[in-house]
Amino acid sequence: MAKQVTRKTAKPKKEKSIEETLWDSANKLRGTVESSEYKHVVLGLIFLKFASDKFEERRAELIAEGKEKYLEMKEFYNMSNIFFLPEESRWSSIIANSKQNDIALKIDTALHTVEKNNPALKGALPDNYFSRLNMDVSKLAALLDTINNIDTIKDKQQDIVGRVYEYFLSKFALAEGKGKGEFYTPKSIVNLITEMIEPYKGVIYDPACGSGGMFVQSIKFIENHHGNKKEISIYGQEYTATTYKLAKMNLAIRGIAANLGDVPADTFGRDQHPDLKADYIMANPPFNQKNWRASDELVDDPRWKGYDVPPTSNANYGWILNMVAKLSDNGVAGFILANGALSGGGEEYKIRRKLIENDIVEAVVILPQNMFYTTNISVTLWILNKNKTARTVQLPDATRNYRNRENEILFLDLREKGIPFEKKFIQFSKDNILEITEAYHNWQTDLSVYKNVPEFSFSATLADLAAKDFSLVPSKYITFVNRDENIDFDDKMKNLQSEFSDLLKAEAQSKTDLLTVFEELGYGIKI
Repeated sequence: MAKQVTRKTAKPKKEKSIEETLWDSANKLRGTVESSEYKHVVLGLIFLKFASDKFEERRAELIAEGKEKYLEMKEFYNMSNIFFLPEESRWSSIIANSKQNDIALKIDTALHTVEKNNPALKGALPDNYFSRLNMDVSKLAALLDTINNIDTIKDKQQDIVGRVYEYFLSKFALAEGKGKGEFYTPKSIVNLITEMIEPYKGVIYDPACGSGGMFVQSIKFIENHHGNKKEISIYGQEYTATTYKLAKMNLAIRGIAANLGDVPADTFGRDQHPDLKADYIMANPPFNQKNWRASDELVDDPRWKGYDVPPTSNANYGWILNMVAKLSDNGVAGFILANGALSGGGEEYKIRRKLIENDIVEAVVILPQNMFYTTNISVTLWILNKNKTARTVQLPDATRNYRNRENEILFLDLREKGIPFEKKFIQFSKDNILEITEAYHNWQTDLSVYKNVPEFSFSATLADLAAKDFSLVPSKYITFVNRDENIDFDDKMKNLQSEFSDLLKAEAQSKTDLLTVFEELGYGIKI
């Protein structure tokens, strides 16, 4: 009797998302183009496709309205907040020439022409990237074909292009890794900041705005709470020219108007918003900048008024005082800094003590390790509040009246919070963010609801802070009970095993690549 064979039914392959398909296509450019370069290539092309789709949609409307004679007048596009595209800049023209050897030059020309015809895009688009990078024409053509299959305006509710930008910025930051992906703050951290400080109405400012993620999430917060985006004004500044372009593109594709200054510039040396007073400040400035000013520079800067001059050895307190100076009388700031700022000596100690005595520091939140793609250190979220005792937040779906929390600071420890992400990273889940923000808002508004929680939260008085010599290290105040007993060592070991396996694979690949190079040179090595 023949033995019966049982065949396993193959599981249907999960269909790739638009973002994943695009990423796979873009990755084919790697090898000849660094990820730090090709992000501008890919995002520039997606921007051009989106702008073209919007242009063609408006063009069809004008034809339907019997206004054919106005089809080439940019005023009839700008009035609907749509960028005007000359013939050579339209996506249809790019696709028609996508297999030509000079397609890179045509794309550069298209982007340059779009920027020239739309003042709002000044300084936003990649400049001669395509010709300069000498990309493989067939790979570039394949990428163009992939982007061509996306209808960027089909689903108004899904914000397809916004999703793609968010996905790509995250993936590029991961790809570039430590020391390079500084243009991007992980989304869950930005979500936490927005839900805590609630940037709902007024002026929002980011002095180190990167690719503009803080602004994007602020707008999403307003939309989620059924607010009016027209009641927000956005100001920012960015030092790195390529990142400045990313921010302008990122905001432009979402229709977000913002003043990022006329040019990329150093916030300390060339403050482009010197008289600004912001209702909300959100920032992730560079950590522990050395030699950020010469010893004789900025000594009398008005931003330090009432405080000691920040030390030249580290810019952390320069960033803090820049934000304090920019806050309106009811302003709130949420920003990320390295943990060293919580307890430094010298001028840092004097400034920190003065901030505490002036009752500006509202909350200090320790974040988990491995949240950032550029560093694995644990960092701190600071909340500053110029009016801790008499502020009212009026949202369409909630009103928050602050009670008297004078001379108190809330400390939160989130090091055991978060869920795994991309193997070795941590991000906050929606439930994590809800738990954290509920504790914070209860502390602000309702004495009967808020309670100190061991290993999570503590409300410190000025007397508590003075007893600890004005340190802002949360572990000096929060009660900890047998934290080691809560560690899942099996889980930790599995993570270490996975990381070690990845390192061994990378080492083996490097060895293979090196042997191949010697082989090609005619100097084979036997092992």
